[in-house]
Amino acid sequence: MFNHHYRVSSAMEKNFFKLCLISLFLSGCGGGPERDLTGALQSITTEELRQHMFFLASDSLKGRNTPSPGLDTAAAYIARAFQRHGLRPFNGSYFQEIHLHIVSLSEPNGLKIVKGGTETSFEIKTDFAPFEMTASRTVSAPLVFAGYGITAREYDYDDYANLDVRGKIVVVLRHEPREEDSTSVFMGKALTEYASVSRKVRIAREHGAVGMFVITDPLNHTSLAPRGFPWPSLSKTIPPDALPMTLGAEETEKIPVIHVGPSVVNALFGSVEGLRSIQAAIDSTMTPHSFSLTAVEARVQTSTSVKVMATRNVAGYLEGSDPLLKNQVVLVGAHYDHVGFKKQHGEGEDYIFNGADDNASGTCAIIGVAAGLGALPVKPKRSIVVMAFAGEEKGIFGSEFYTRHPLVPLDSTVAMLNIDMVGRNGTDSLFLIGGDSSPDLDSLARQENARIGFVLEAHMLASGGSDHMSFQRVNVPSLFFHSGLHADLHQVSDNPDRIDFVKLTRAARLAFCTAVRLANDTHRYRYIAKPVSLF
Repeated sequence: MFNHHYRVSSAMEKNFFKLCLISLFLSGCGGGPERDLTGALQSITTEELRQHMFFLASDSLKGRNTPSPGLDTAAAYIARAFQRHGLRPFNGSYFQEIHLHIVSLSEPNGLKIVKGGTETSFEIKTDFAPFEMTASRTVSAPLVFAGYGITAREYDYDDYANLDVRGKIVVVLRHEPREEDSTSVFMGKALTEYASVSRKVRIAREHGAVGMFVITDPLNHTSLAPRGFPWPSLSKTIPPDALPMTLGAEETEKIPVIHVGPSVVNALFGSVEGLRSIQAAIDSTMTPHSFSLTAVEARVQTSTSVKVMATRNVAGYLEGSDPLLKNQVVLVGAHYDHVGFKKQHGEGEDYIFNGADDNASGTCAIIGVAAGLGALPVKPKRSIVVMAFAGEEKGIFGSEFYTRHPLVPLDSTVAMLNIDMVGRNGTDSLFLIGGDSSPDLDSLARQENARIGFVLEAHMLASGGSDHMSFQRVNVPSLFFHSGLHADLHQVSDNPDRIDFVKLTRAARLAFCTAVRLANDTHRYRYIAKPVSLF
């Protein structure tokens, strides 16, 4: 737990601000009133960001879990900061309400396969297990084998090519082709997001499938036992409250999704060896081997119940000055949630995951951006939205909800800047992630860095796992400011006393400068689809 205060030395702060003023002079920021950021940059202060940090990462907020009273308190605090710095609310409110569902497995659940006129029934847990994203629904339909269940244009790979799965149940393999091959176009041995079951389900729905059977790929894995989600009702060792959470908006879009084991594989393909041969053919040629399973139909039923809970994104905006361009926006975002606290702990034990770097640092930075915007002598041409997302730690829920229900149309969102963990690992260095897919944003951010003086590095990860991914999925150019991982990540030791407040201030200033540069521009920016790593 963290209860004492920490101060950067006054000499250190004075030297930092001298360097900032020198870099401002050298960068020629006085080229026009819209480029004079001197006063606005000085309004983003280390002292104010420190005050925000010591509140947002305090024990009183109990780790800002999604949802929780502590997170609600943080949301109200952020909204007041936005208002104080002159950001306007959307439709009279700084909050975007989000419904979340805590999902429990109910009854009945069943699976029957009819092949050649013979019906075979299978047992839950022994033969199949529902995934957490499954629907509460019964579906009867023909079966189609769809390889790895991947449509990835950036890899020139599509298991659904020339395959009609509308109204059918698809059978897919887990992971991705050539999983153990370092030369695989799917990022070698590193798994991309196409390996995730949730992405496979999204792709299947887009192609019109009404259900999905998932099989652990037998070429690279010896255990094919059905696991699905570890539902407490199917295990004596899983805590009863260890339940999955989903976006409430997804419930009507869900399809039955189950993990099937060897008994089902034998019924569909004759043997596990038969399926292994099909997988080997896909991997060796990197071409789809999808087909309809002749005269095979299935009836699958999965049943769930949900407990509805609520949380909130927090958003404010500065309206642009240009009559036409003000309808376009630059969005600057950070997630403000963390992972809560240990429910079982000893007396005197530190049990709160304060989440100072992850991601009170990014949250403080966007409040700093708001402070800078409020101090601008001239409004930028485009509008700027500043947004704190909930639920990132649960699966980037807040940003995904926003892209489904945007406050400003996505086709008017010219760029998204994401700030996540910017308070550690050396004062002078910062990672820019996503520049390969948004090279225009990367170039402009590097130009603006002349004011700040970071050593900017391109991270080895193509994209990284944070809220910008939600925007990349809908083709919004995005850039991710990040200072790297460390041993305190998701530990109770991620406390404010370990934050480099000078670095945090510089990161907030770089994000501010980049946002204003983009908002005073008239161009639209490229987005190049690139692989996204499972971070």
